Amino acid sequence: MSATPADRAFWDTSAVVPLCCRQDDSQIARRLLRRYTRAAVWWGSSVEAVSAFNRLAREGKLTAKGLKQAAARLEVLRRTWSEVLPTDRVRQLAEGLPEQYGLRALDSFQLAAALVWCRERPRRRVFVCLDERLSEAAAKAGFDIAP
Repeated sequence: MSATPADRAFWDTSAVVPLCCRQDDSQIARRLLRRYTRAAVWWGSSVEAVSAFNRLAREGKLTAKGLKQAAARLEVLRRTWSEVLPTDRVRQLAEGLPEQYGLRALDSFQLAAALVWCRERPRRRVFVCLDERLSEAAAKAGFDIAP
């Protein structure tokens, strides 16, 4: 197997959202983006991110202007990343992950997409994630976790 470029990683939505709007983890996420510039993401990540932005707005943690800025930043990021599409293999893998790792549906899709991205060879592949449960599952699956 050829070496994986050091700047390549799979990004979970939990690490994408703080890149788009100010959160406690924004500085960490920006540092990771400087390190892992070649991002792969799950096809549904943009929907998850928009949902998170709107939840933050409903909670009063994001203004209307901040909501528009977050959506604009997301669009910029989308132009730079590659997406893992919703294939039969992603679904097949995702169906087994709730039982195997105790994941919820969307986290199962994230991990399944990461596995498809690396052709189910996660060793020495980086999974960028700020969600504890999903990070633990990805580590058990064999990924290197950032941060």
